Amino acid sequence: MTESNPAMLDEKRNLRRLRWLVDLTSSILYQDPQLTLPQAMELVQVTERVILKIFPDKQFAYDLILKPRFERILQERWRPQPSGSVN
Repeated sequence: MTESNPAMLDEKRNLRRLRWLVDLTSSILYQDPQLTLPQAMELVQVTERVILKIFPDKQFAYDLILKPRFERILQERWRPQPSGSVN
């Protein structure tokens, strides 16, 4: 296989799209001050659907790698604050 192999070029392009999409979604989840938890959860669901359109046979990999990443971000940003805590 060479770098000019169309299948390899498609795979590299798809991986770049995946990386960009995951980074963008993570950034929005962390940084958008007006984003609500329901909106964030919807964003994660839309991102999952797009990723699975790009890589339809990778549900297991998504569940193993990316889903916990997004769940961790949601937990960090929207977990209930202990009563009496000062922000």
